[in-house]
Amino acid sequence: MHTVEKIGGTSMSRFQEVLDNLLIGERQGPELYQRVFVVSAYSGMTNLLLEHKKTGEPGVYQRFADASNEEAWLDALEQVRAQMLAKNTELFDSAFERQQANHFVNQRLDDASDCMRSLQRVCAYGHFQLGEHLMKVREMLASLGEAHSAFNTVLALKHRGVNARLVDLTGWHMDAPLPFEQMISHSFEDVDLSRELAVATGYTHCTEGLMNTFDRGYSEITFAQIAAATGAREAIIHKEFHLSSADPNLVGADKVVTIGRTNYDVADQLSNLGMEAIHPKAAKNLRRAGIELRIKNAFEPDHAGTLISQDYKSEKPCVEIIAGRKDVFGIEVFDQEMLGDVGYDIEITKLLKQLKLYVVNKDSDANSITYYASGSRKLINRAAKLIEERYPAAEVTVHNVAIVSAIGSDLKVKGILHKTVAALASAGISIQAIHQSIRQVEMQCVVNEEDYAAAVAALHRGLIEPENHGDVIAAA
Repeated sequence: MHTVEKIGGTSMSRFQEVLDNLLIGERQGPELYQRVFVVSAYSGMTNLLLEHKKTGEPGVYQRFADASNEEAWLDALEQVRAQMLAKNTELFDSAFERQQANHFVNQRLDDASDCMRSLQRVCAYGHFQLGEHLMKVREMLASLGEAHSAFNTVLALKHRGVNARLVDLTGWHMDAPLPFEQMISHSFEDVDLSRELAVATGYTHCTEGLMNTFDRGYSEITFAQIAAATGAREAIIHKEFHLSSADPNLVGADKVVTIGRTNYDVADQLSNLGMEAIHPKAAKNLRRAGIELRIKNAFEPDHAGTLISQDYKSEKPCVEIIAGRKDVFGIEVFDQEMLGDVGYDIEITKLLKQLKLYVVNKDSDANSITYYASGSRKLINRAAKLIEERYPAAEVTVHNVAIVSAIGSDLKVKGILHKTVAALASAGISIQAIHQSIRQVEMQCVVNEEDYAAAVAALHRGLIEPENHGDVIAAA
């Protein structure tokens, strides 16, 4: 009967609203329970602990990895302490709760500091290399943010009379880590969801090391595994916005429509474009467990949001969302000796993978292949140079492009190609390439990078707005 629900860091930073509208709201008595909440660190906290996700500005971890002395990372750790204590002051008026929250923070940060100092001393000896332990340090530091927000959430709920329970998955002071699935199952063994509201950390300490594979995407993996392990009725992700027909900043908040219903195939297409409704590995766990996913706006708790299921297909063919990405480069490889060489594509794909470039799509003809890859310009140029060295007869050209897609659970819309081309042409946008698969869930248009925003607005105007869906495309 229970749900497993995830709250992101930006929402957690508006905690009083989350507490009043989402965690408690109008619920009383038994209505408060049969729920598990998986919480992320408060917005910006993980940036301070690791490094800034967008700018790369070093946090505690990066300073520790690069430091020749303790002062650099210790100063950064004290900045984290100051931010965490300031957050506690913001959240708790009562001196008693604030003292408990501060004690928890200070204890965790002191433990982390002692551990890192000891490790630095040990690695001063030639038999021990710091690089061999850095991923463990990264995981330990990341866990501090989630532990902080989860502890505070439980403390605030208890203060409001809710029987809340902290499920600390960080493995703090555990003798030895458990495998991921076993760690989660073990942690929920004696939780009685009929009378306890469980709050779990988004980070899980385990033998596999979640950050080795997922880096900072680990919280959704934890969320999905909890849902699968506990047999949840439904999994819910609370965001700061609805899953809508386009980015309201590009199209206009008055023009976008909540999707309402779609399927996991559409969610995967969004992930491919870097606009994750949910991490694809997390979606895989939910699909296999037969659990539907609901995306809701944390600050509109009465709205049903968008329900994502395995087998859903829209009643009639339609475009559900216009999405895309502009951090894309087209690496065009032209070689008249390519025809008949079956290994040509394989070699280049391996090279791009080694450089950790993400290939969004590719197209080819008899003498050329173009890879639409996401990554830094430096790595793209490196890839182009290596391809030229591997294939001296090839001409390699790099194009600055963007991809804009029309996506739907059933995209077999009559005349959609004509409508797409006409919509872009009416906006004065030239199409560089176009892709549409037989499966009919996505149509991708490659345009010049500077045309990205205009292309999103044009396709929304041409493919979605004429349908006059109202507030929602399909009611959840």
